[in-house]
Amino acid sequence: MREVVIASAVRTAIGGFGGALSTVPADELGEIVIKEVLARAQIRPEKVDEVIMGNVLQAGLGKNSAGQAAVRAGISQYSPSFTVSKVCGAGMKAVIMAAQTIKSGDADIIVAGGMENMSATTFFLPQTAEQPEKGSEEAIATMIQDGLWCSFGDTETGIAPDSVGERFGISREEQDTYAARSHQRAEAATTSGRFKDEIVPVEVAQTAGDPNICATDENPRFGATAETLAKLEPAFAKAGTITAGNSSGVADGAAALLLMSAEKAFKMGIKPMAKLIGYDYHWCEPELMGYGPIYAVRSALHKVWAKLDKEIDLVELNETFAAQTILSLRELNLDPEIVNVNGGAIALGHPMGSSGARILTTLLYEMQKRDSNVGLAAGMGIACIVEREWYY
Repeated sequence: MREVVIASAVRTAIGGFGGALSTVPADELGEIVIKEVLARAQIRPEKVDEVIMGNVLQAGLGKNSAGQAAVRAGISQYSPSFTVSKVCGAGMKAVIMAAQTIKSGDADIIVAGGMENMSATTFFLPQTAEQPEKGSEEAIATMIQDGLWCSFGDTETGIAPDSVGERFGISREEQDTYAARSHQRAEAATTSGRFKDEIVPVEVAQTAGDPNICATDENPRFGATAETLAKLEPAFAKAGTITAGNSSGVADGAAALLLMSAEKAFKMGIKPMAKLIGYDYHWCEPELMGYGPIYAVRSALHKVWAKLDKEIDLVELNETFAAQTILSLRELNLDPEIVNVNGGAIALGHPMGSSGARILTTLLYEMQKRDSNVGLAAGMGIACIVEREWYY
């Protein structure tokens, strides 16, 4: 099968809930990153064979939000597109599906990523189209129903990491310490401009005056310490350990990557950011949600390790909850000093449909800065391994 390379990658800044990006629909955020990822690789829109974008909270956006974003970005309506809903793994799943399509020879150039505006999600009244008069008068938030509620356990998603912490002996103090480090690293990265290269600024129209420019992540808690986070009340179970401080925040944002066959990149004179050398996806019981990325990483490593004689240099894990991330660090025996070196979703925020693409984008730029060779990005039961080896 053909080799797949990542020619370019970009993300928006991550806006806080009700923050700078709250008035920008998800498909517009997608449009912005699609345009920019093509511009950075100097690829004309008509060269794109397909667009695949993750978007979890789609209610009210209109059909096929990925297609809307693609066409608005100038890509031909004759180039197919589709939207992926895989909760936190949607953006990375889009990347993997793009890679699989290119490997098979069905396409040469695909834009893949994710987009989400959690601030602008809608409410609905549970009623059928056939008998609308029999509907409930109680409005239900689509963000909760379609994104933050476990359909299997019929509970809030945060209940599972609470049980993970209890089951595997991950204390509240340990979680708060980890979360504080995420915020501190994100603060350092933000103030030093570490993220600047990977972010495309977004102009946000205002009701009066000049547009606001969103180019900086809004969520990191500057000055956060384990002691200040320890003062927060449990968010789910009364005696639980999960709080607003040691879990990821609701957020808005988008990310996109341009994938190509290595042969096509060579012919076009494009020097890729990295080669996608391995990936896998796995799932587990909902109450053990922390094990999803562990299984996926082990499986992905098993697939490539025979031809991979180098150790992993850098890792980005999706920090949905500190408890789940700590479990991954333990079980995978990862060095914390190479994991989420600029902070993770606990500090930056977690726009669901784009998170998987965002961590892969951040990984690629940090690998460039450190001259790292092999990198791993993983989240909700899904993982990708990339390598910066120039073989032509």
